[in-house]
Amino acid sequence: MSEKQAIGDTTLNEDQTKGNGVDLENHVKLDEAGDAVQCADNQSQLDGHEALRPTRLYKRRWMIVLLFSSYSLCNSFQWIQYGIINNIFMKFYDVDAFTIDWMSMIYMLTYIPFIFPVTWLLDKKGLRVIALVATALNCAGTWIKVASVKPNLFAVTFLGQFCCSCAQVFILGMPSRIASVWFGSEEVSTACSIGVFGNQLGIAIGFLVPPVLVPNVDDLDELAHHISIMFYITAGVATLLFILVIFVFQEHPKLPPTQAQATARSIPPEQYSYMASILRLLRNKPFILLIITYGLNVGCFYAVGTLLNRMIIEHYPGEEVNAGRIGLTIVIAGMVGSLICGIWLDKTKTYKQTTLAVYFMSLVGMIVYAATLNLGHLWVVFITAGALGFFMTGYLPLGFEFAVELTYPESEGTSSGLLNCSAQVFGIIFTICQGKIMERFGTLAGNIFLCVFLLIGTIMTGLIKSDLRRQNANMLAKAAAEGQKSGQDYGATSLITHPQTPPSHA
Repeated sequence: MSEKQAIGDTTLNEDQTKGNGVDLENHVKLDEAGDAVQCADNQSQLDGHEALRPTRLYKRRWMIVLLFSSYSLCNSFQWIQYGIINNIFMKFYDVDAFTIDWMSMIYMLTYIPFIFPVTWLLDKKGLRVIALVATALNCAGTWIKVASVKPNLFAVTFLGQFCCSCAQVFILGMPSRIASVWFGSEEVSTACSIGVFGNQLGIAIGFLVPPVLVPNVDDLDELAHHISIMFYITAGVATLLFILVIFVFQEHPKLPPTQAQATARSIPPEQYSYMASILRLLRNKPFILLIITYGLNVGCFYAVGTLLNRMIIEHYPGEEVNAGRIGLTIVIAGMVGSLICGIWLDKTKTYKQTTLAVYFMSLVGMIVYAATLNLGHLWVVFITAGALGFFMTGYLPLGFEFAVELTYPESEGTSSGLLNCSAQVFGIIFTICQGKIMERFGTLAGNIFLCVFLLIGTIMTGLIKSDLRRQNANMLAKAAAEGQKSGQDYGATSLITHPQTPPSHA
């Protein structure tokens, strides 16, 4: 009788033959790249114990997450491309500041009603369909904008932005899902950070590039030419990414990367109810607290990003380009924070402690930024904005990964979708309220308004119970691997280093 079992990163093969003695073979097979473990065929029973399912890591996983990051970048760039040169688009289209603010807030508003059908579609059709729809909508939106470069065509440019905002619904919640479907248990937080990294980099480029490509000139024809160049570049990149997704993006690896993912795959589709999943999540008290705290933090970030141009111009007139550079500083610092936090989580698994620490430092960063904005020194604003971005933007992947831990085995897309829905709601509320407060009382009062809600979020984060369900599932799988001794004195690890012969059966 030949029996095989596969264990995540360690493969144990047993071959027992009665009557002719007992031969024990132990193999550790690496895939061609050296970074993947080739696992044996699945089996149902081994000496009365259920065998572990075969798992494997594929090199292609890095291509998938980088491609996702790229089209996420292209989409998030467009979120802020109007707001960061708010005064220029006001002049070109002859509209007021609040109307241009809606070019950013439409991203938030669109997300709220569409996230639930999109997460349902994700669960029914999978990652590839979602990626195709996202890139198709993003591509369509960019070409509509190309046709809108005339002062009387604001409605057309708004339609293009609406298409891109619809694409965002198919993008924002995907990092944790891609990480779980493609990456091993020691990589998921880092992979999620890379997925979020693309979104952040797009925002950073959105802060930096529009002020450079579209200078504040008085001649409307010249201004139209500069805006047209920016729109054509965006459309070209979006089209290329759409083509790449068609030919490169894959639904999932042939073999799952972890035992937790293998278990999730084994659930028959007819046993899964999307509405039942939503209801279970809404009864999960730690997750509900996380939904609120995540929304408060990210909503503050959306408000700061949308209104940054107005804040800087009020204290430093004519500094549109530096306003963009300050926004770039916020996001670049946040990207560094995201990657550091992702690597830290993979090493330590201290989800609640890290989330709480980063949240508290976001509050401190916001207080310092608010207090120093009007000092008259731009270099001080660069430093304080960078510190704020490191923690506030660095919090994004922490929230995603903490949510997956608290809600396993529920769909990652559903939990991420609820987090982002909360962020969009608070983002709209904070952007409108802070904008009105700034108009009446000034930027300091508007920033103090955000500080109050970050303080509330910090306190609520401290109340979240750390129930790491996904980590527990993976630990149980590893324990099961070592527990399959069937009364024998050897385990998977000891076999690899010191092969032994098990006692023969009578």
